[in-house]
Parts: sequence; C-alpha cells; structure tokens
Amino acid sequence: VICHLSAYHHSRTVKSCVGLALFFIITGVPPVSVPEKWPGGYMDCGGKSQSPINIVTRKTVKDERLTPIEFKNYQQTFKNSITNNGHSVKVNIPITCTISGGDLSTTYKAVQFHLHWGKDGGPGSEHTVDGEQYPMELHIVHMKSNYADLATALRDPNGVAVLGFFYEVILLNRLLYFSLPSISLAQLIPPEQKLTSYYRYKGSLTTPPCSESVVWTVFETPIPLSMDQMKAFSKVQFYDGKSMANNFRPVQPLNGRLVYRSAGATLWVSSVFLFICTVSFYAHHI
Repeated sequence: VICHLSAYHHSRTVKSCVGLALFFIITGVPPVSVPEKWPGGYMDCGGKSQSPINIVTRKTVKDERLTPIEFKNYQQTFKNSITNNGHSVKVNIPITCTISGGDLSTTYKAVQFHLHWGKDGGPGSEHTVDGEQYPMELHIVHMKSNYADLATALRDPNGVAVLGFFYEVILLNRLLYFSLPSISLAQLIPPEQKLTSYYRYKGSLTTPPCSESVVWTVFETPIPLSMDQMKAFSKVQFYDGKSMANNFRPVQPLNGRLVYRSAGATLWVSSVFLFICTVSFYAHHI
C-alpha cells in the first residue's frame, strides 16, 4: 500500500519527497441517502446552523482574537486502519494530539480525519470560497479534551472543533515514492507558520446526525495535489460497487451567522508535506 507525500519549499525548489504507507482494512458500508433527505431521519440536518457554507470573503469580519492556532504532538507518528464509513474514508487517531489558542475556548484533542472529493478531479470540497469549489477537502476532527467520546462532545454546543483544508490541482514537478509504517498529522498539513490565515464560524457536522456543535476553522490557502492523485479517489467504491465520488454535502444557508477571518497574511508560497493515498488500491481490495 503506497501513499504519496510531496514537499514544496518557498525557495521554489522541490526538496526531498517522501511517502508513507498505512496498514488498513476497508470496511464497506452502504452509501447513505442523498443529503436532501437527511432532515427526514435526522432533525438537526434541517437546523439553522448547518455546514458547509459558502464563505463570502468581502462579508467576513476581521477578528484580532484569531491568533495562530497552537498544535501539540502533531509531529508524533501513528498507524491505524482506514475505514469506509459510508460517507468518506476515515482514519481514527489513536494518540493524543491537541489544538488550542486561536480564540478556541479550551484545548481540543484530535479524534479522526477524513476527506471529501469530487469525480476525476472535479469540484468536490464541501466549503466554498466566493462560490469556488475546490477538488477536495480534508477535515481533522477534534473534541474538547475533557470528553471521553465524540458522542458526549456533540451534546456540547462548542464540543467539537474541525480544521478544514482545501486541495487544488497543480503540475507536480517531481514525486517520489517510499514506504513508511506510520504517519503524523503534521505530514498532512502545511507547517504551523503557514497556517495564520483562516476563517472561523459556528456550524455543524456535514454528515448525519449534523449536530450543531462544531467550531469550524477553514484555512485559506489550498494544498497542491496532482491531477492523477486527485482522480484516484474516483475509484473508491462501496461493497455494492457504487462510486463514492462527489461525497460532499451542498453548502447550507448562513441564516444570519457571521464568518470571521484571522489577521494572518493572505498570501504565501506553500511549504507543505502532502498526504495522498493511492486510492486505486481500494478498487482491487474491497
């Protein structure tokens, strides 16, 4: 099982590129009903503070309290299984990694991460920015550190904090492949000094039960990815053979909510470790 990881640096030179492997089991789950039908079975899915949203940048409110987020233990490596949960491919996080600062009310610990994507590199992100939909979006889900499980955290109006990262398609000049036994959250995202520009709003889970308990942080600058890697996700299937492409929820009404923006710089040249799995593996092993 080979996963791809690339490193890009502000020197405009592609530095060392490494890859990683995860030992995983794919658990097939039947696809969920279309989002339009969710409110019929999950009351919160018809609520007034739902996610995702379209972020209209000219209407965002600058908030000086949105200082850089503090990441703790994001460098520690772990290995775990990737599972098909009926909405996406998900990786549970078995170690303690936390975020704080950035006007978060307390410390939150990472629970899992997952992705939403389109078809063959087409529009697939859940959040949009000024109407632009990116090809893919990464969500790292956290809950307040004093809770023992996500179900309990979801009963707290601010119990869950999700970090959202967009992906964009670019021409990769070089990509090398290696196998490693583990991964760290830091390898999935840009370095901390590049994460000062983001948006913040109160919302919900983007899949049932759509609990309105989420503090959303959506980072402004996308992570680059090759078209071939992006297209690989279109090969993910359920056990029933149906494609998991376009596994994103449409944007939801703001209903008067405000979206805040950090005081961080709005432009930077990426220096990022990119995580991407060779998803075509699924097509042969599900």
